[in-house]
Amino acid sequence: MIYLDNAATTLHKPRQVIKAVAQAMDSMGNSARGTHAGALCAARTVYGARVKLALLFGCEADHVVFASNSTEALNIAIAGIIRPGDHVISTDLEHNSVLRPLYRLEAESDVQLSFVPLDKRSGVDYADFKRLVRPNTRAIVCTHASNLTGDMLDVARIGAFAHEHGIPFIVDASQTAGCFPINMREMGIDVLCFTGHKGLMGPQGTGGLCIAEGIEIRPFRVGGSGVQSYSKTQPEAYPTRLEAGTLNGHGIAGLSAAVDCINEIGIENIHAHTHALMRRFYDGVKNIRGVAVYGDFSKDRSPIVALNIGEHDAGAVSDELSERYGIATRPGAHCAPRMHRALGTEEQGAVRFSFGYFNTEAEIDAAIAAVRRIAE
Repeated sequence: MIYLDNAATTLHKPRQVIKAVAQAMDSMGNSARGTHAGALCAARTVYGARVKLALLFGCEADHVVFASNSTEALNIAIAGIIRPGDHVISTDLEHNSVLRPLYRLEAESDVQLSFVPLDKRSGVDYADFKRLVRPNTRAIVCTHASNLTGDMLDVARIGAFAHEHGIPFIVDASQTAGCFPINMREMGIDVLCFTGHKGLMGPQGTGGLCIAEGIEIRPFRVGGSGVQSYSKTQPEAYPTRLEAGTLNGHGIAGLSAAVDCINEIGIENIHAHTHALMRRFYDGVKNIRGVAVYGDFSKDRSPIVALNIGEHDAGAVSDELSERYGIATRPGAHCAPRMHRALGTEEQGAVRFSFGYFNTEAEIDAAIAAVRRIAE
């Protein structure tokens, strides 16, 4: 199988990640639940992963909070910062992991929402952020890169604007963590939500939030923490404030090993390789008769190409790619309803090709040939 669905999850993991998970399952107890060897092994592993992620993203280690994925992280951040009657600015590029928590607050807590629209090249006009600000604007929440087209937002520019107006800035880095250099301090990001199983090349069931100093997030859930057990309330200090219950220690061990691998390869090298593969594929399919490609390829972007072939349903094309050519892609709506509405692809959907570090040029050429044969 030629696996080109890395935006959903990276299938091929570094060997050291698999080894780390297996070793953890045979050695780790429960972090912060005792002082025996197994519990201490887990605690050291979890703390070590916090330190590595803090260095990777530019925050303090005790402000790295683990969650099961970026969806949970975004729910924690959005529900924990936004209050009834607040106003929030987001964009039409968003995944449902941002949209649905916002829509729920709109319906249940009288939260007001504004969305920066897409322009003709599926980007945004950054002046719209200023136009949409209100006196009660409580947060700006946006993706770093669209999971549908790969188009990126200039989060440093948005972050500077947010800080100028004293507005907390929450970023969904699901498609960029591990693939692009991210520094929260330099980019003005207050809360970075990430998942471990995509660009970070870690296990599924891992992810989290990196939180800047001074940002207060109410606990999304409360319960066992291993400390202050006689208190009726959740401990106030990060990360315990947002980590009720047992962590996925085995997965975090794998994520820690994945960060080691990324540091060894170098994020710049990962980005260069995946971007080159994406560009090779785009250049190979963009002029095929009947193929429509979505997004702006004139600037840096996530390694994704979304396309349609004629009027064919995206699901049918993806099935043909899989069954006849052994190529794995993702069809459909991709949990990005506002973007499909803007692109005019609500009914047809789109076929998404997404590229990872372990893909090769030969695989890209095979995918180009398959698209050409289907189009013909």
